[in-house]
Amino acid sequence: MNLKNAAIEVVNTINSNGYLALFAGGCVRDMLLEREPKDYDIATNASPEVVSGMFSRTIEVGAQFGVIMVMVGDVQVEVATFRSESGYVDGRRPGKIEFADAKEDALRRDFTINGMFYDLKDAKVIDYVDGRLDLTKRCIRTIGESELRFSEDYLRMLRAVRFSAQLNFEIEDATWQQLKKQSYKITQISGERIASEIESVCASVNPSKGFELLVESGLAVAIFPDMSSSDFSVGVDVISNISGEIDLTLGLAAFLSSVSLKDATEMLKPLKLSRKVLSSLRWIYENRDSLTKEDLSLGELKVLLSNENYQNLYTLELAICTGDTQRIDTLLEVAQRVKALEGVELCPEPLINGHEIMNLGVKKGPEIGKIYSELYMLQLEEEITTKEEALEWVTLKLKGSL
Repeated sequence: MNLKNAAIEVVNTINSNGYLALFAGGCVRDMLLEREPKDYDIATNASPEVVSGMFSRTIEVGAQFGVIMVMVGDVQVEVATFRSESGYVDGRRPGKIEFADAKEDALRRDFTINGMFYDLKDAKVIDYVDGRLDLTKRCIRTIGESELRFSEDYLRMLRAVRFSAQLNFEIEDATWQQLKKQSYKITQISGERIASEIESVCASVNPSKGFELLVESGLAVAIFPDMSSSDFSVGVDVISNISGEIDLTLGLAAFLSSVSLKDATEMLKPLKLSRKVLSSLRWIYENRDSLTKEDLSLGELKVLLSNENYQNLYTLELAICTGDTQRIDTLLEVAQRVKALEGVELCPEPLINGHEIMNLGVKKGPEIGKIYSELYMLQLEEEITTKEEALEWVTLKLKGSL
């Protein structure tokens, strides 16, 4: 069962038990925009305990917030009891939660376009916050006073930028002005949450707009305080030159493209990125400019191409080189060489191993590794293609004949 059908089943079950259940938030927004929702959240006047009692399998993921995860087969559907929130103390979490009605639940939410409900039973939108009007205006506006909304939860500032980039909407002026005013507070949010929002900006339909807003709002300055205005300008320009999908690794590599690996590593520490992302970024940094070398050998190209980050490296180089005809021509030649390698084994088994090199008279130690690496590169270059040729090459090298 897909998520939509599972959500409909949950709504119908709650309604059939005499309670009100509505689609809520982003899924309503996306339905009105004729976009396929990624999630279907449900809001209800039934308490968490009552919701749990209606279904055979539930998970209390946030019972203190009135949130229950209902399992329909292997599909998870989030159900939240209508609530009001107050007493925010850390710029992220409310100190007091009370169960409420649909209107109060709508008024606690972040932006008008995310504050609507959909009544499946009566097939109607329930809108207490003029969300439909702002959808027609293509506008991101906080519900109520922007100062209050952002001070309650600083992450909402990044969410405003993310929604603007995802939907290609403009941020309403009062919302924008307050966002700029409070942008320096974003560092009070955990690095993981900041990184998650940046990743969503990268994956949006207009990532260059998102990063431009990050810079103009002051959020980027707060998150990357050691970058200069020139660094920010270069980063936005490079991202704007990228066509196609951008993941977090490519987005950060592009945005930080004018700073050194050492500086980038230090600036990214607060974001607590995964080892995989950090490793990928390091590889991209270390191999920058490799693809624009005019003497890039076949072996070097195979080594680069065999890495999972090759496409990001190529995309980044192409974006950086925009306007430099000579370097672009070199990259396009590399693309042709890569196409010619389709079906070719990029990481073949070595023709001989370290023990076989030792048997030819090489003493145990670093020299074996050096010979092994040099020989393997010749194998990738297709200058040595058989085991016999490999053994002969090592023998001649030991004799000083090479």
